[in-house]
Amino acid sequence: MDEQSIPFNVDETVEKFHTAIRHVNWRIINRTEVIDQIFSALLMREHALIQSRTGAAKSLLAQQIFRMFEGANLFMVQASKEQQPDTYFGGLDIEELKKGRIIHNTKNSLVESEFGFIDEIFDANDYTLRSLLTTLNERALVLGVQQVPARVHSVIAATNYLRVSEITEALLDRFIFKALFIPMKDSYTQYQIAQRFLLHKGKPSAPPERIPYLLLKRTSDVIKGFDAKYSIHIPLSVIFFANSVVRYYEVQRNRMIKERPHDHPHLKDFYISPRTYSRAMDMLRVIAFLHGRMEVIPEDVEKLWYLFTVVGIHEEQELFRKCYSTIFKQLSSARAFDQIRKILEFQEFLEHLKAHPELLQRPITEIEGQPMRRTLMEWAKETLGISDATVEHNRRMLEGYFKTFEPLTEEIADFLRIQERDIRELFHPGEHLWT
Repeated sequence: MDEQSIPFNVDETVEKFHTAIRHVNWRIINRTEVIDQIFSALLMREHALIQSRTGAAKSLLAQQIFRMFEGANLFMVQASKEQQPDTYFGGLDIEELKKGRIIHNTKNSLVESEFGFIDEIFDANDYTLRSLLTTLNERALVLGVQQVPARVHSVIAATNYLRVSEITEALLDRFIFKALFIPMKDSYTQYQIAQRFLLHKGKPSAPPERIPYLLLKRTSDVIKGFDAKYSIHIPLSVIFFANSVVRYYEVQRNRMIKERPHDHPHLKDFYISPRTYSRAMDMLRVIAFLHGRMEVIPEDVEKLWYLFTVVGIHEEQELFRKCYSTIFKQLSSARAFDQIRKILEFQEFLEHLKAHPELLQRPITEIEGQPMRRTLMEWAKETLGISDATVEHNRRMLEGYFKTFEPLTEEIADFLRIQERDIRELFHPGEHLWT
């Protein structure tokens, strides 16, 4: 049985995840945001890193979350400098070694586990950490002649400290969700922690219901757009809006680092990798799904701080929310969302023409299956009269329609400058190579 054959009901599945999240919050006191973040990682098949001082229940949190699921293998290890890759990938096959081949016996290793917990991950040496990169990102074991797929769904790693090097920077980019535990010392929180400890002796508690791993996998297919039956729609204008907010946040973070270098002694600049950028669309689907919706709305963008900030550092969280608010107000006050939708529909039409240049030989307004065809057709009839089937006429029509866009914000103006180049390239392919 695979994940596509498991019964799937959107409302029932959302409620199962809400029940699981509530139970983990009951067992792990005052870590609501981190718990939300890690469940997001699970729904996206991503990895999460937790940093805190010792004794802050990092391993308990990971074990409690993984216990909410059934039908999945869990690999757990505490890293150390003496460990070699065989700690994670299985011991060497002696018979193969006699033949001069280094082959790991992957049974019961991380490679054959859906979930993983690596405690004190930065205690591992760089050679071992480097060997983990492909397994975490490409879900494969690639060491020498051995190349096998890995079943890894999500790994939670914990650390008391960050170790900065070329290898650890690459590793951190695999853990796109990051959190910092700040110990809570108020009497109410301490009472609750003590009460749960007495009840469960410091161990994970039995959940009222466990989620089948195949259901998690099926749900993550929906989140990532792989499911054949269910999909969560992201409007084009929301994609543009989200990218604008994230870019603005990146600029503001770098400005903060430049203005206050003493607060960030180990950080030269703030960089969002293309890998993390691309995960924003999956995160938006997670947010919509957990709200019981199958369409993303602009307000969901605010919660992208779970992805782009270190949860627990409230200064980063507030900066992201401020960036969201600034861009949202800017676009709303200028009534730019509608313009963005039209411009992006026009961009999709241009991409369609690039992929099918033979369509330029016929009247563009007769091309079916494009969301902005009717708008373009109405504009063309009002402005140019009846369309003919010449490439030159189509060029004049597209360029004329493009000129109707008066950018309402600087972000839109930047986009239009590149879109104008795309129109030139459509009718004069390769011209940009010589200019």
